[in-house]
Amino acid sequence: MSREPPALSVILSTYEAPDELERALWGYSVQTCPEFEVVVADDGSGAETLDRIERLRAATGVAVSHVRQEDDGFRKCRILNRAIVEARGDYLILSDGDCIPRDDFVDTHARLARPGFFVSGGRVRLSSAAGTRIEKEDVLDGSLFESPWLHEQRALSRWRDRSKLTRSPRRAAWLDRLTTTRATWNGHNASAWKTDLLRVNGFDERMTYPVEDRELGERLRNARIRPLQARHRAVCAHVEHDRPWLDPEAQARNERLRAETRGVPRPLRIFPGFARGRDWTEHGIRKGPRRP
Repeated sequence: MSREPPALSVILSTYEAPDELERALWGYSVQTCPEFEVVVADDGSGAETLDRIERLRAATGVAVSHVRQEDDGFRKCRILNRAIVEARGDYLILSDGDCIPRDDFVDTHARLARPGFFVSGGRVRLSSAAGTRIEKEDVLDGSLFESPWLHEQRALSRWRDRSKLTRSPRRAAWLDRLTTTRATWNGHNASAWKTDLLRVNGFDERMTYPVEDRELGERLRNARIRPLQARHRAVCAHVEHDRPWLDPEAQARNERLRAETRGVPRPLRIFPGFARGRDWTEHGIRKGPRRP
């Protein structure tokens, strides 16, 4: 008898970072929500990442699958689209392989899932120095999300991230209502129904880093899928690092594509001939215009 597909899938992007991916997978091994799968979306890592996944699949007890493409430059959007298609869950949580989830991470996304919305989560930024001192036990017992460990390690790279450490659901929800930070699709922490991601055709594969995640969120909004702010409720930890792949020319090109997606601000749409925001990319999961 075939097994029913899980209701939830977590998609983790990775590239040549097996140590960081291992810490993330240990984080998923202690989730309070027991029923989910992890799909590792691998943008061309070598054999060490494959070996590490195979070992951790058995060690952690997490249902992990590995979707990989050959290394041909930054093609994160392409491998994420493949992972979206192959994920078996109805509801998809997307994060990065160097982000460690708090133990209530998956459960919080699942509880907040509702038709017509996507969830915008948050991250606690840890200094690169503190990142080198994270032990497996700190992940398993959740110490790295507690003030004593963070204070001892002088770990917080942004002191205001302390507000995301609250364990009170009521206080976290109150902070999410009060924050002035806009709810966006965040590559490190966001979730949506698979049908909604397919509806907008996934990520635009023309885009590299950065803002490729924000552009997807803007197409979801144009499709009337509204963001739900959860930066204090759905929390992961991310160690700060350099971004040598940041290309100013690519960034400018991405911003032009993003502007095309946003379209003309609503007050100006009274003028004929102005484009409205788009909710479909012809360079996504399916190539070409949306079929009737």
